[in-house]
Amino acid sequence: MTIPSRNRLLRAAGAAAGVLAFASAAFAADREVRVFNWSDYIDESILEDFTKETGIKVTYDVFDSNEVLETKLLAGKTGYDVVTPSGSFLARQIKAGVFQKLDKSKLPNLSNMWPEISERTAVYDPGNEFSINYMWGTTGIGYNEGKVKERMADAPVDSLDLIFKPEIVSKFKDCGIFVLDTPEEIIPMALNYLGIDPNTTNADDIKKAEELITSIRPNIQKFHSSEYINALANGDICIAVGWSGDILQARDRAEEAKNGNVIGYKVPKEGTMVWFDQMAIPSDAKNVDEAYEFLNYLMKPEVIAKASNYVNYANGNLASKEFISEEVKNDPSIYPDEATMKRLFVKGPYDPKTQRVVTRAWTRIVTGQ
Repeated sequence: MTIPSRNRLLRAAGAAAGVLAFASAAFAADREVRVFNWSDYIDESILEDFTKETGIKVTYDVFDSNEVLETKLLAGKTGYDVVTPSGSFLARQIKAGVFQKLDKSKLPNLSNMWPEISERTAVYDPGNEFSINYMWGTTGIGYNEGKVKERMADAPVDSLDLIFKPEIVSKFKDCGIFVLDTPEEIIPMALNYLGIDPNTTNADDIKKAEELITSIRPNIQKFHSSEYINALANGDICIAVGWSGDILQARDRAEEAKNGNVIGYKVPKEGTMVWFDQMAIPSDAKNVDEAYEFLNYLMKPEVIAKASNYVNYANGNLASKEFISEEVKNDPSIYPDEATMKRLFVKGPYDPKTQRVVTRAWTRIVTGQ
């Protein structure tokens, strides 16, 4: 072979390699994963870093109630590759066949997960065959320390008496009270407060919880599952029954704004629900390989720790603890101590008949009719 002909071959090979590299880059640019998650629930830099590392574009949409997500899942053609239902919803959605069984060989970072949390999430997803824990936390009482103390110096902020005793909750009607628009959590909390099994399927028991919540309904300004964050932070309301991390976000926003609102959070002494938000792949997902890459990326300890540090929620990844800030890790509102954990109950899924009873009861509560 002559030198000129060898050079021509090298140039040709180089050109071919350039074409392949361009094609590969174009292919990477076309890859995407479509995610449907709760509002205010991730540090957006995680999404940017994922795209930088993998070349996969993230289309990220949000919802603020399990019912919104479930409607999409049951209707089919969700258009999403990763979704984040809460545990009790996940259980019945698995039965409805709306999720793909996970191929765990594609998720090597599962080795980082927290056995104790995985054991609890198995109540909803036996063997954790369909889902991975994203975050977990408690449902409790958020309050504006100044506004509450002004109206009742000895207000029982660590007790559901603050919400469920009409003679107490009425003292705070004027400063605003929000309650989660989530029957799957508020009705079991009311049952537990009444000394009734929060997992009861007895219609008479559920009626008692309905009557209790209805008795304090005139004092509730709004049932909503996300607006209370800013409302608390801005001082627009003084009490919210909400999710631990959301209320701690409100606390942080008030501190950053230096607006004088000091927000506290308490796990009720009567006990409350511990909930789990699980990530799963819908059965109609179009970008399945990308979904696995996204899930595996989130299970990197330093990545999910970044999410926990941002949203003030505990996650189900034990290896992430070394990357979680001391402020978050040592906050008992986020990582409860052993005594508090014993007071937390796991709410199992409702059967279809009980679900209808609960849904009708909640509609009457929220509408006041």
